[in-house]
Amino acid sequence: MTISDDKKYVMNTYGRYPLTLVKGNGTKVWDTDGNMYLDFVAGIAVNAFGHCYPPIVDAIKNQAETLIHCSNLYWNENQIELAKMIAENSFGDKVFFANSGAEANEGAIKLARKYASIKYGDKRHKIISAKNSFHGRTFGALTATGQMKYHAGFGPLLEGFKYVKYNDIEDIYSALDDDVCAIMIEVIQGEGGIHEGSLEYLKEIRKICDENDILLIIDEVQTGIGRTGKLFAYEHFGITPDIMTLAKALGGGIPIGAIVAKESVSVFKPGDHASTFGGNPLACAAGIAVMKEVTKEGFLDDVSKKGEYFKEKLNGLKDRYKVIKDVRGKGLMIGCEVDLDDAGEIVLNALKKGLLINCVNHNVLRFVPPLIVTTDELDTATIILDDVLHEMGF
Repeated sequence: MTISDDKKYVMNTYGRYPLTLVKGNGTKVWDTDGNMYLDFVAGIAVNAFGHCYPPIVDAIKNQAETLIHCSNLYWNENQIELAKMIAENSFGDKVFFANSGAEANEGAIKLARKYASIKYGDKRHKIISAKNSFHGRTFGALTATGQMKYHAGFGPLLEGFKYVKYNDIEDIYSALDDDVCAIMIEVIQGEGGIHEGSLEYLKEIRKICDENDILLIIDEVQTGIGRTGKLFAYEHFGITPDIMTLAKALGGGIPIGAIVAKESVSVFKPGDHASTFGGNPLACAAGIAVMKEVTKEGFLDDVSKKGEYFKEKLNGLKDRYKVIKDVRGKGLMIGCEVDLDDAGEIVLNALKKGLLINCVNHNVLRFVPPLIVTTDELDTATIILDDVLHEMGF
């Protein structure tokens, strides 16, 4: 199989880099020519424990030899165990399993509207989301995404969504009316460029929701499962959502998504929502293994320390290269904003030197390495980036 075969048979939906990956181990991957790369993309924050992490591999292998899939017409012990682990380590009481972040966000939108419909009738259905947000590619999640570039060519989108400026509480007050049922927010915008909500902003959103019986949906698809140094990013801000969505790192590389909700808003009944593959035994076995590892004593503290260490390194580069405008983020979810219209050339030159990164919002280098990354590997990434910036004349 070659890249030309891909272009012939696979739909042209991805702007791919010029390499084919065939093997991974820990924080490293190899291409078809045997070249090794330090992977700071990690499947876009999916491979929280890197590649082929033994406890996750063992869980998948053991489950594949036992029962891969069964219908949700029957009880599934792994699904029950994983739901319990998530609930007992979060604000939530109930969990619904899907296959992706977009599916989880679709379900969260449905749940919010169902809750409001039961209490207030169908008129109360609008959802406020932030500009520059990203919630997925399916129609509900796409409409919730406050970036018009993703909407182009797919209209008409769903009705009942309002977009507000991120970190601008007055804009939320302006968008409020009696028809709003939920506010959907990322506490750190991932695809939007690693922008963090302020403490005051997020606390005021929680207050608005409490005072108006509006549900707070926090999208933790990218930030959840230890990425920011807390199990869930909302924990940094002293607030709790009514509904939370998860995916990416939860399965350690196996597709899984989840809606987590308080008992009081878990109004779905049989027939309201479902997923053929959601919460299947294989995906949940992987999720259980991930949760066991990420909740080990001291693990998240270590993620926080490594994140601060890496930010110090990147800020050192910022002092040397004026092209770097800002370094921001929490834990091992870090953005490095550069003074360029497009940071793609930096990404490509880093790849040529053996470091995989990507850029979001055109001009923000995103670093989401496996949470097991070492300080030596963070040093290596810094050296490579230093060499790239120097050679590019910055």
